[in-house]
Amino acid sequence: MNDASSRNLSRLPLIALLVAVLAGLLMMAAGFGSRWGLWHFRTGFSVLRWATYLALFAAVISLVAMLRARPGSAKSGLRLSLVALILALGFVWFPWQWRRTARGVPPIHDITTDTESPPQFVAVVPLRAADNATNPVEYGGPDIATQQKSAYPDIDPIALDVPPQQAFQRALNAARAMGWDIVQTSLADGRIEATDQTFWFGFKDDVVIRVLPAGGGSRIDVRSKSRVGGGDAGTNAKRVREYLARLQQG
Repeated sequence: MNDASSRNLSRLPLIALLVAVLAGLLMMAAGFGSRWGLWHFRTGFSVLRWATYLALFAAVISLVAMLRARPGSAKSGLRLSLVALILALGFVWFPWQWRRTARGVPPIHDITTDTESPPQFVAVVPLRAADNATNPVEYGGPDIATQQKSAYPDIDPIALDVPPQQAFQRALNAARAMGWDIVQTSLADGRIEATDQTFWFGFKDDVVIRVLPAGGGSRIDVRSKSRVGGGDAGTNAKRVREYLARLQQG
């Protein structure tokens, strides 16, 4: 092996690491660029896809560097290749797991504890219009209800053994504890409306909570709906579950 080839091999671990880091930076930019309004979320998805390919390329370079390491070569090169490989595989695993999760749930984006008479959005309607929301506020009907019940059979209303006024305050406290932006509260209507935003891509989802008298206590229903996108990778169901769990804790 000539000196030029040896130098090229010695650079492979560093090249692999740099490519892996670049892939990670592109992945972060894919989501945050969409969140900050630098590009459309579909552009962000394209950036994410190419970043994943780049991470795969980094993994291949790392493996080549490890397999072609010269006998007696510096251990630092092997360590660098291993670090690059771990980073690259991690960056490949993250979008793969995200896509796997999305495929494992129905392509719906409207989750509610009451599929027969869902809580209605009122105050957030103009906000959705101003944000060019592509998903209408109307509920999708029996087909959506069937898919939800099949995928999330545990999502049901909460019954509290307290009067509606007390239940309303408890529901509002739980919504605030979730970190949502409260849009409107109406004790007279028993309605709380809020907006939440996903961390990475900054997707905005709207939430409406309904508090009604039920027997000697109260019934609380909640609905979470995305403004854009066909599916939500289970985000709305997760949000509803977390809220219900917090509500039950008091």
